[in-house]
Amino acid sequence: MIYMNRAYLLIGGNLGNPLLQMHRATQLIAERCGTLLLMSRAYQSSAWGPISQPNFFNRALLLQTRLSPDALLAQILQIESDMGRIRKEKFGPRLIDIDILLMDNVIIEKPDLQIPHPLLAERRFALTPLCEIAPFLWHPVYKLTIENLLNACTDKGNVQKKKSH
Repeated sequence: MIYMNRAYLLIGGNLGNPLLQMHRATQLIAERCGTLLLMSRAYQSSAWGPISQPNFFNRALLLQTRLSPDALLAQILQIESDMGRIRKEKFGPRLIDIDILLMDNVIIEKPDLQIPHPLLAERRFALTPLCEIAPFLWHPVYKLTIENLLNACTDKGNVQKKKSH
């Protein structure tokens, strides 16, 4: 029997047509990384960080995968590159962004990979869609559920659910 990992991802962007790009990223993740089990609705939020830029659209995904955390990261980076992402500035505008938020109960701290995502508890735009699909998911570092983390989040950013997928 092959063990399957469960990875919670956040996809999003704020350049071009973000909803279309999220759809394409979801397709590529399903083709290359594993089986998509759950997907939140799309959420719109103001950009997070110091740079004035267009609003972001984000969505959380639950993926069942045979890939290791490092292999999943490699696939995600390749998908971003294939979709035209160019990394210019931290927290800058982007066509597509795919983050691993959580993966099973693993804690990884490497220069190129940190799981759970180190800023998850500080980001309402990530916690809100994740809470939609996994409110009782346990955060292995904070020892709280995603719902508890969202309720305690001090980020005052406005996160609005889109009316349709």
